[in-house]
This record gives sequence, structure tokens and C-alpha cells, in this order.
Amino acid sequence: MVPTDAPPLIVRLLADPLRWRLARKLAASDLRVRELVTAVGQPQNLVSYHLGQLRSAGLVTARRSSFDGRDSYYHLDLARCAKAWADAGAALHPGLRPGFGSPVGAQERRSGRSAPAARSRVLFLCTGNSGRSPLAEALLRYRVGNRVEVASAGSHPKPLHANAVRAAAEYGITLEHQPTHLDSVRRRRFDLVVSLCDRVREVCPAFPGRPVMIHWSIPDPAREPGTDGDTYPAFRRTAAELDSRIHFLPTTLTDDVEESRT
Repeated sequence: MVPTDAPPLIVRLLADPLRWRLARKLAASDLRVRELVTAVGQPQNLVSYHLGQLRSAGLVTARRSSFDGRDSYYHLDLARCAKAWADAGAALHPGLRPGFGSPVGAQERRSGRSAPAARSRVLFLCTGNSGRSPLAEALLRYRVGNRVEVASAGSHPKPLHANAVRAAAEYGITLEHQPTHLDSVRRRRFDLVVSLCDRVREVCPAFPGRPVMIHWSIPDPAREPGTDGDTYPAFRRTAAELDSRIHFLPTTLTDDVEESRT
């Protein structure tokens, strides 16, 4: 039994150096176990054990690869982490609750950070460029406006899916997109390239310059049951997951892009 005055679970979990390193790697990109083993330089059984601890706490989830069903991608739930950190701060002192005693924007002003001088260039990739990547492109543009130059493409482009249009409309976005082949953008310079499906990750080319490459393992909503009905649950779930991940992208984008440019 955990004592009532024990540190919150997220503090206990991430106080372990290896779990902290795993969480840091997964905060940047969805990864497979063998990639995490290489990244942290520890045996697979030890990495799997600590991943199990993070999964039991609900901080990390696993999803079968759509490219190789025998493999899985691990994902750090940043929204859950943010809430857990906020709760941990409030447990230490009520004044550490997010926004307590501070007007909107005060934290940013205190940090001294400013927007990058040049617009960041982001590319989203999936197989068909008919659902996931155009949704991600539209959602990022909707969230950050013209501060980011964003595009999307696919390895086997198909017409825009009607349910992607309907899912975008729930965010107040009119989704209009012409499917774009990956070959037409592979010579362009980007700061960040985000692969959204496991298949396109396997064929992703090298891009000019030094773009940051990250992976979000998101299933194709068009292949899930129920997408042809009025409720289109898979597309709504996909849009919600993309929006949640994109919520944490601008800060990560600023940090990673500025580092890559130095």
C-alpha cells in the first residue's frame, strides 16, 4: 500500500533514469521496442519491463503496426502526462496549479522565448493522402495560422475521403485538398517531417537539409469498420488523436527546428 504522503505516481515513475529516458524518446516519436533498445543502450527485457510500468500507469500505449502486425509502436500520451504533472504540482502546493495567479501569456513572457524568425516548414505523410495527412495539415494550420508552412502527401494518393471532410467540419475547418504524391515533395526542404502511418514510414525518402523526422503510428480510419455510416467513428477518433498530438507540436517544433538550424 502506498503511503498517503508518497510522491504522486508520475513523479515516482519518472524518477527512474531509464523510464525518464524512455519517456523522453517517446515524447518525440512513436517507436518500436528494438528502436528504444538502441536509443537507450539497454537490454530488451529491461526496456520491456519499464515500458510495462509506464503502460500500467496509462502514460504509454501500444498499437500494432499496420505494416508488420507482429510488431508494435509505443506512444507517450502527452495529454495524460500534462494532467498528471499538473496534479502533482497541485499536490505539492495549490499555487502550482496551472494558471494560478498568472494572466494568460505570463509564463511565456517570463520564459523569454519568442517565435522563430522564419516560418517552420512541416510535412505530414500517410499512404493515401486522403484522410490522416490532410486532416493533420488542416488542423495544424487551423491551430497556428501562418506561423507554420504546412503540407501533406502520400505514397499512393487517393481522392479525399468524404468522412475526413466531415470530421474536419466539426472543428470549423473546411477541408479542401488535392491528393499529392510523395515524389512531388521529396526535393523540397522541410524542418519537420511527420509520418502518420507505419507503411509510409518504411518508404519515406531522405529529404534535403536536416529535417527532424518523427513518427505517429495512427491506423487508417478508412479501413476501420463503421466509416461508411452517418457516425464515421473512426475518422472522428483519428481527428481527435491528431488534434491532441498537434496541441503539443508547436513547442516541440520550435525547439527541434531551432536546434537543427544551429
